[in-house]
Amino acid sequence: MKKVKVGLVQMTCTKDKQENLDKAIVKVREAAAKGAQIVCLQELFTSLYFCDVEDYDNFDLAEAIPGPSTDALQVVAKELGVVIIASLFEKRAAGIYHNTTAVLDADGAYLGKYRKMHIPDDPAFYEKFYFTPGDLGYKVFETKFAKIGILICWDQWYPEASRITALMGADIMFYPTAIGWDTQQDEETNQDQYNAWQTIQRSHSVANGVPVVSVNRVGFEQDGAMKFWGGSFATNAQGKLLYLASHDKEETEVVELDLDQSDFMRKHWPFLRDRRIDSYQPITKRYIDED
Repeated sequence: MKKVKVGLVQMTCTKDKQENLDKAIVKVREAAAKGAQIVCLQELFTSLYFCDVEDYDNFDLAEAIPGPSTDALQVVAKELGVVIIASLFEKRAAGIYHNTTAVLDADGAYLGKYRKMHIPDDPAFYEKFYFTPGDLGYKVFETKFAKIGILICWDQWYPEASRITALMGADIMFYPTAIGWDTQQDEETNQDQYNAWQTIQRSHSVANGVPVVSVNRVGFEQDGAMKFWGGSFATNAQGKLLYLASHDKEETEVVELDLDQSDFMRKHWPFLRDRRIDSYQPITKRYIDED
């Protein structure tokens, strides 16, 4: 049986970029000590979630990829023999910035990057001000331990993105993410939002017959106006929860995934086999009407 141990790092962040990077490295070491072979860090883990405001100074947080953060993490990946999934703010060129995740293999090799395809523009999530939509398409990475697909936060709402990633051969889908509650909201609304977030990602697992690993930040930011809701989780290939993190604590957890289960699930629930690909052309339209 092919089994892989994945580490989920759910943590709080500060204004100090180096402090956050150092902390993440400590957490990667903790995960590796627990047996993790692949460690996923949350979205934009080297900073506070800065997209709550449109501030040109925040572009100074960006860096090249490969660059300083990937250089530091490559050393750690090689030393520990683990794959590291690192979500970073990429400066590609003057005026061109992306929300990007780099993948570092267990020998320290830089395997490449995925640029976030879907960019939100909601109150307190003004990402279109900062990020150019991804232009690398959907990506999978052949690591030492598994072929992994990476999608980022807002991508998590789109079944098309997960489907394409699965069809490219991903054994596991990882979602580094940063999402939270307005602290003025009532508890019922909070729970409804979290349930929707978890449900849509678990549905990707069911529809595609692959495990999903979603890693979210936690803690109060934006001067206390936003509570990032944590709740990181991992599923098996049938969408069953194998691990669920708290809403209010830092956690570093390792979960074992049985990758052979994908073949079993796809044989018994043959959703991929039964797709009517000949009928799907209309999905490329913005909306199906006469215009």
